[in-house]
Amino acid sequence: MKKFGFDFSHFRGDFFGGITAGVVALPLALAFGVGSGLGPSAGLYGAIFISFFAALFGGTNTQISGPTAPMTAFSMTIVAGIIALSDGDMSKALPAILMVFLLSGLMQIGLGLLGLGKYIKYIPYPVVSGFMTAIGVIILVTQILPAIGYYPKEDMEYVNKFKPHAEEVILDNILKEEAGEGILVLEDFEETIKRAGDITQADILKESQTLAGKEASGVLGSLRVMPRALQHINWLELMLALATIFIIYGFKRITTAIPSTLVALLVVSGAAFAFGLNYRPIEEIPSGLPVPNFEIFTGFSFAAVAPYIVTAFILSLLGAIDSLLTSVVADNMTKTKHKPNKELIGQGIGNSIAAIFGGIPGAGATIRTVVNIQSGGKTRLSGMIAGLLLFIVLLLLGPVASKIPAAVLAGILITVGIGVMDYKGLKAIPHMPRAEVAILLIVLVLSSIWNLVYAVGIGLVIASLMFMKKIGDLTAEGSDVKSLKEEAWPDEINFPENLKEEVFIKHIKGPLFFGSTSDLQQLAQQIPNTASTAIIRMDRVPYMDQSGLYTMEDIMVDLAKNDIKVLLVDIMEQPRYMMERIDIIPNLIPEEQIFESFKDCLVWVKANVKDEYQSV
Repeated sequence: MKKFGFDFSHFRGDFFGGITAGVVALPLALAFGVGSGLGPSAGLYGAIFISFFAALFGGTNTQISGPTAPMTAFSMTIVAGIIALSDGDMSKALPAILMVFLLSGLMQIGLGLLGLGKYIKYIPYPVVSGFMTAIGVIILVTQILPAIGYYPKEDMEYVNKFKPHAEEVILDNILKEEAGEGILVLEDFEETIKRAGDITQADILKESQTLAGKEASGVLGSLRVMPRALQHINWLELMLALATIFIIYGFKRITTAIPSTLVALLVVSGAAFAFGLNYRPIEEIPSGLPVPNFEIFTGFSFAAVAPYIVTAFILSLLGAIDSLLTSVVADNMTKTKHKPNKELIGQGIGNSIAAIFGGIPGAGATIRTVVNIQSGGKTRLSGMIAGLLLFIVLLLLGPVASKIPAAVLAGILITVGIGVMDYKGLKAIPHMPRAEVAILLIVLVLSSIWNLVYAVGIGLVIASLMFMKKIGDLTAEGSDVKSLKEEAWPDEINFPENLKEEVFIKHIKGPLFFGSTSDLQQLAQQIPNTASTAIIRMDRVPYMDQSGLYTMEDIMVDLAKNDIKVLLVDIMEQPRYMMERIDIIPNLIPEEQIFESFKDCLVWVKANVKDEYQSV
C-alpha cells in the first residue's frame, strides 16, 4: 500500500536505518542544543521535528535531518545577539530568537517554491568527493578522543593552563556589560572593582573549561591534544569502542539482514551495563512533552526581529546548502536522484515547526544520513522513524538510553567515517587532470580544518572558472543528446531497416561534464527492449570531466548487465584517455567494439547483429 508516496516494501531496512540514525542523532542533538545557548532540550526538539517533517515533505528518500554543526554555529550568534539586546534575559529574548528561526524556515520554503534548489546539481564530482572524504576525516579524527576516553575539559592539568586567559575573558565581559549599561570605568572604579570581586574560582574554572574545550575542538584541536590524550587512555572506554568496531565489521560477514551497527550498539551497551562496568554514559536525556511557544506570535515585536531579517535569510541559505550537499552525498551512495526544490520545502516546514516548539534549526545531516543508508534505510520512512524514536526516548526511554556508553557511539562513528570517504575519487587522483585533483584536495583540506560550507563554495568557484576556461578552449557548442529517431545524421540515412529494432544509436554533442550528466543518465532509459546493441557516437564530444566519466561508467555497467553490447564511434583523444584511466576501455568496451568511423561500425553491425524481429 502506498500513501504520500511511501513504499513499505523496504520497511525493515527503513526501520533499522531510522532507529540506528536516531540513536546516533541523540547525543549530537543534545550537544548542539547546549552549543546554541538554548539548552539540550532545544536540540532534542529540533532533532525530533526537523527529522520527522523534513522526511515527510522532503525530496531525498534517505535523508536524516536535524541540528548540524554549521547551523548551530550560526544560530549561536543569533541567540547571543538577541540575548544581549534583551539585557541578558533569556525569557525576554526567546520569542524573538524563535521568530528569527521561524522566518528562516519560511524563507527555505520560499526558496523551494521559487525552484532555486535545482541549481545544486551543478556541483562537480571533485567537490562532492572532497566534501565526502573531509566528512570522513573529521569524524575519524574527532572521535579518537572519546574512543580512548579522553575529555579535555575534564583534564584539570590541561584546563588550568587556561585560567589566566579565563580571568581576562571574564574581566573583559564585565567591562562590556558596564559599557552596555553606560558605566564609564574611568569615572566609576568602585563598580568595576566590586563586580571583579564577585568573580569566584568556580566562574574561572567554568570559563577555563570552555576555553580548553574550544582549543581541543575540530580536527586541528584534536590533533593538538592527541599526544596528551594518548598519555591518558581510559582502557575500558577503548575496549568498548574497539568491541563496537569489531562487531560492526565482523557481523557483516555473518549476515547483512540485520544492520551490524544496531547489533554492535545493543550487544556492547547491554554487556557493559549487565556486567556493571564503570563506563562513561552519554548525557542524561531531558524529559517532558514539547509545548508550542505561542509567545512568538502574541509577543511579536517587529523592532526586535527587524535587524535579523537578513540574518534569517543567510541562515536559510546555509541550511539549504547544507541539506542539498547531503542530498548529493546520499545520491552518490544510493545511485538515486533527489528532488532539490521539494527537499527545500520539506526542510523549511521542519525548521518552522521546530521553531514553534522551541527547537533550534537544522538541515540534512551527512553523518546521520550515511548511518541510515548503511543500516538499510531506503525511503523517507527512515527519517520519520528516526524522529519518532527521539520522541519516544523523550517520553519513555530517557533513563534507559542514558545508559548507552559514549565510547560505543564513538566506535560507530569511526566506522561511519571510514565508510563515507570517497575511495573511488582518491584512487583516481594519479590519473585525473591536475585541475580536478587540485579542486578535490582544496575542498578536502579546507573542509577538514576550516569550514565545510565555505570550502564547498570555494571549490565551486574554482571548478567553475577552470571549467569555463577549458570549454572556451575546446568548444562553444552546448551539450545535446539525441537518438536516431529524433535526428538521423547523413551517414545513417541508409542504415538497414531490418536492424533498427535491434540497434539503438545515441548521438552525444558537446562536452560531458557535471552539468550534463543528468541528460546522459537517460541513455539506458531510452534504449528499447528490442535492442541488443547500442552505438554511441562521440565524434562531437571534445571533453569529459570526472563527473561525466563516472556517469559513463555507471551506464556501461548497467548496459552490460542487460546484455546490451556497446559500440563507440570516433571517440576523441581526451575522452578516450579518461575512459582508459579507469578501465572502461578495455574492460567494459573492448578494442574491437571501438570504431574510427560510422562506416566501419556499420560493417561490424551487418556481420554480427541478427535480425530478431523480422516482419511477417
